Amino acid sequence: MLIRFDFKLLIVVLLTLFISACASVPPISEIDRLTARAQRVEIIRDDFGVPHIYGKSDADAVFGLLYAQAEDDFKRVERNYIWAMGRLAEVEGEKALYSDLRARLFMTIKQAKLIYEDSPESLKALCEAFADGLNYYLATHPNVKPALITKFEPWMPMFFSEGSIGGDIEQISISGIRAFYGSKTNNPETQDVVMAEPSGSNGFAIAGKLTQSGNAMLLINPHTSFYFRPEVHVVSEEGLNAYGAVTWGQFFVYQGFNEKNGWMHTSTYVDFMDEYLETIVERGNDLFYLYDGDELAVKKSVVSLRYRDGDTFKYKTFPTFHTHHGPVTHMENGQWVTTRINWDPVRALQQSFIRTKTSSHEGFRTMMNMRTNSSNNTVYADADGNIAYYHGNFIPKRDPSFDYSSAVNGSIKNTDWKGLHTVDETISILNPANGWIQNANSTPFTAAAEFSPKAEDYPTYMAPDPENFRGIHAVQVLSGESNFTLDKLIEVAYDPYLPGFKTLLSGLIEAYDSSRNPPRELEEPINQLRQWDYRVALDSVAMSLAHYYGMQYLRDGTRPQGKSMMQTIEHFGTNSLRSERLSIFEQAVAKLITDFGTWNTPWGDINRLQRLTGDINLPVDDQKPSIPIGLASGRWGALAAFGARSVNGSKKLYGYRGNSFVAVVEFGDKVTAKSLLAGGQSGDPKSPHFYDQAQRYADREFKDVAFYKEDVLKRAVERYTPGSRK
Repeated sequence: MLIRFDFKLLIVVLLTLFISACASVPPISEIDRLTARAQRVEIIRDDFGVPHIYGKSDADAVFGLLYAQAEDDFKRVERNYIWAMGRLAEVEGEKALYSDLRARLFMTIKQAKLIYEDSPESLKALCEAFADGLNYYLATHPNVKPALITKFEPWMPMFFSEGSIGGDIEQISISGIRAFYGSKTNNPETQDVVMAEPSGSNGFAIAGKLTQSGNAMLLINPHTSFYFRPEVHVVSEEGLNAYGAVTWGQFFVYQGFNEKNGWMHTSTYVDFMDEYLETIVERGNDLFYLYDGDELAVKKSVVSLRYRDGDTFKYKTFPTFHTHHGPVTHMENGQWVTTRINWDPVRALQQSFIRTKTSSHEGFRTMMNMRTNSSNNTVYADADGNIAYYHGNFIPKRDPSFDYSSAVNGSIKNTDWKGLHTVDETISILNPANGWIQNANSTPFTAAAEFSPKAEDYPTYMAPDPENFRGIHAVQVLSGESNFTLDKLIEVAYDPYLPGFKTLLSGLIEAYDSSRNPPRELEEPINQLRQWDYRVALDSVAMSLAHYYGMQYLRDGTRPQGKSMMQTIEHFGTNSLRSERLSIFEQAVAKLITDFGTWNTPWGDINRLQRLTGDINLPVDDQKPSIPIGLASGRWGALAAFGARSVNGSKKLYGYRGNSFVAVVEFGDKVTAKSLLAGGQSGDPKSPHFYDQAQRYADREFKDVAFYKEDVLKRAVERYTPGSRK
């Protein structure tokens, strides 16, 4: 009998069976997907707990990097995103509402999602890896209870794009936003921040002509709040191999180096944001603003913010207003003011990641021409022997006939930005003949001694940066030096001289000597200062007297208006009333006696490092152990800055800002480096790396960096894939 096959029917049957079989296989779960991804990553912890992350792809390395950060200090990672997204009030209550409103004025969560969806696939892959790494950490650590974020999303980095978190937006006054959106009143007086430790950083680049090896060197010395940045090493098989510091939650090395070059960012005073006085016209329920002779509609929207109230949550809704310049942020003399800043999160994230993979100055300069790094200067060195400096990066072009140091008339079209300056148009230095470059958040016009750029060649808004005592000190220690090694670079970076006290104390001594009836109880303290060489040391009583005098003067002295910190201190030493100088010193001596029983107190008994808990806001206790620190505040010109303060009535001063992550790097056939952290790598008090670098920090005992895989393996204490650590 002849059997005929119906091939069409057979195909239908086979397809049906195949589909049925597929349907019987459950889809891969989220945890299975993340576990499979973790297998493409290895984390090696060295003897100081530094994570060396190795991934197949760049995205895999980012996955491991965020996982490792969460292991070290999840609460700081989470807190940075809570703050950046404008959700802080959900944790801290109603007091944080205007911080949240500030964030949402510039980008809402809906906008962040849309921006992410429109971003290039290569960036999406990194953002997805960021979220996966943190979510896998939470999935494998069920004992960790987030303060708010139980699931991280790949759009979240859009809020955290500009280099160092808050670099731009934190310059916008919360008090001004509160005054406008809370009661439609003028911006109150700017908060006096003169008593706070100056923020900023130092960067030195040394050419091979001045080094013992003939190789270029780089000092990476950010001055941040302590424990603000951990130390990481992240490597992929796609060419990523970067070592340095990240702000908690970043997926790129912010200040650091790879095998071929290194980059150090210092905070800039370049004018990269502007305020516009808007002329508002009301027509019924509609609002308009004047612009180039026309009336344009004010964009109105509503922001609803959730905030914690005890054990419950409430909502507060704000009507918000924008012109084409930006959101309304405050009011001056009854006139609405909008603020325009750099807001290009996609390109900013791309630039920040590309930076870590550059391998030559040519490539680095090409990356710089993306021009999204608005709040930073950059000091650079590489294995080809180049040293370079870039003053700012994102610099709007402006009509120089207007004064942008204060709010400009927003109704005049010519006050608008006219694009961005190219890197070629901005202030930069490449391989100066003196062989070194320095920046300490100071003017670029002394960055390379006599080979520095000239102020007259650039518009004022490109470099309104004042000189400061750290910049003066940096020029002093670098001038005439040669034969640098990494150890010598460390020695120079920790030079103990404090130039700010020379003028300040000379004026005090002059006031005492010229007084017809000087207080006799001040004779011995004055003699201590008279014999001092202005160098900070643990056993220095003069350092204690000088610091307390200087801080008392900043607190209670008659300050000149419109002056920089350096100019203010110089005024106290030269132009202030002599009677005021003596009176302030008398108060400072009295405070030392009150707090310590005698004015004759060595600096090391006062200036301390203490880390009792892993809290973000650290408690202190005079009765508990702490470490004496022979460093001083950057305001006096200390290169190795150590900002210390009394907390909740403590008598001793405890460090909270200054030298945090510090590294010195030499670029040759192979890169070599040494580094140091304040305290340690981990935020967990139970970890052996919570405080293991504290004494080394006090002793300036740097550790050798393990950069190459063979060196990492020699120093390896733990090797594991994410999720498998015991």
